[in-house]
Amino acid sequence: MLKVILKSVGILLGVIALLFAVLFIAMSIANSPTYAWRALRYFASDTQDYKIFPERAIANDTTSSIIQRGNQGTPYEVEYLYNGELRSEVLDDLLKRTDTRAFLIIKDDQLIFETYLESSRKEINTSFSVAKSFDSALIGAAIQDGYIDSVNDPVIKYIPEIAGRGLDTLTIRNLLRMDTGIRYAGDDENPFYMKPFGEDAFTYYSPDMRKIALSVGPGKTPIGSAFHYNNYHPLLEGLIIERATGMHVAEYLQERIWKPMGAEFPASWSLDSEASGFEKMESGINARAIDYARFGLLYLHNGEWNGASILTSDWVRESTAPDPSDVRPFEVNQSWQERGGYYGYHWWGLTNSDGSYDYAARGHLGQIIYVAPRKNMVVVRFGGEADSNVIWSWVINALVEQMP
Repeated sequence: MLKVILKSVGILLGVIALLFAVLFIAMSIANSPTYAWRALRYFASDTQDYKIFPERAIANDTTSSIIQRGNQGTPYEVEYLYNGELRSEVLDDLLKRTDTRAFLIIKDDQLIFETYLESSRKEINTSFSVAKSFDSALIGAAIQDGYIDSVNDPVIKYIPEIAGRGLDTLTIRNLLRMDTGIRYAGDDENPFYMKPFGEDAFTYYSPDMRKIALSVGPGKTPIGSAFHYNNYHPLLEGLIIERATGMHVAEYLQERIWKPMGAEFPASWSLDSEASGFEKMESGINARAIDYARFGLLYLHNGEWNGASILTSDWVRESTAPDPSDVRPFEVNQSWQERGGYYGYHWWGLTNSDGSYDYAARGHLGQIIYVAPRKNMVVVRFGGEADSNVIWSWVINALVEQMP
């Protein structure tokens, strides 16, 4: 009997090994052996992914900007939308059960709430797609510095390699607003067995992101006609920033934003590989929660922070405010639009009943920098996703509503 069991186990292991080998070969052909190894070894992304990629350092300055501590009171409970219904929960309990590791509330430039669960102020938090809002800021800085003329510049001005594919009228603004029509199918649009060959995986694990960026082609949707979340866009933006400024993207972030805003800690930007050395534009900033909060404060103050005018107020407004003429349908993320949400230049916006608007840098697993000008607030949350039904945009929007 034991021999039969051992033989069956051996056959099963052999079949698994064969399937793994076949999948590895297929993924290597589709992309590269490095990609195949990363995707099969790590599969779904998680909060510790900053440890698996090489990185480029982002230095802070010798002094950091001051965020005073305050005591204006925070809600004991928060009532928020959960599965389409209102739910009331003690804030501390909510943070604990959702694998939240850092939660900060800044109001009137005072840090009134700061908690870390199985973490600390010095803990590194990877940004995931929160990085896209930094990409947007860097495009604004490059326009301000004269490296880029405007968001209306055609992409082929900086990336002529993609000319002649039906994308010649594509502009930087299309990239920022995610309405390029570039062919892209995310994980939610693919059957599970195609995920290792999908664009979400390609734009996350590929060791040569420049090559991936230059592979783009048009889809079925005309340029500018519909919103479609697409990770090729930040890769193309990275190429534009790199070519226009003559600097690595992380270096430009360091000199134009990280040091001027008075970051308390150094940071880093994950790279696709040592050989390529291109920043993971779609996801790869690694920093402390308090410095993500400083980035939120920079936007709350219309581009000014730490005594310096870092971005123009026009850029902050243009990139975050709702556009009354924007009638684009959402091909994905329809629930966001249905609840009064919009998408600016890599910022997710929410219109409020009083005519004001909030906006947020959002990332996978609930990473968020939420800016609420109407209450002079910035709220930061980083951590895992123990409950995918908790949508932090709705939680924080409700929390802001409850604040005096």
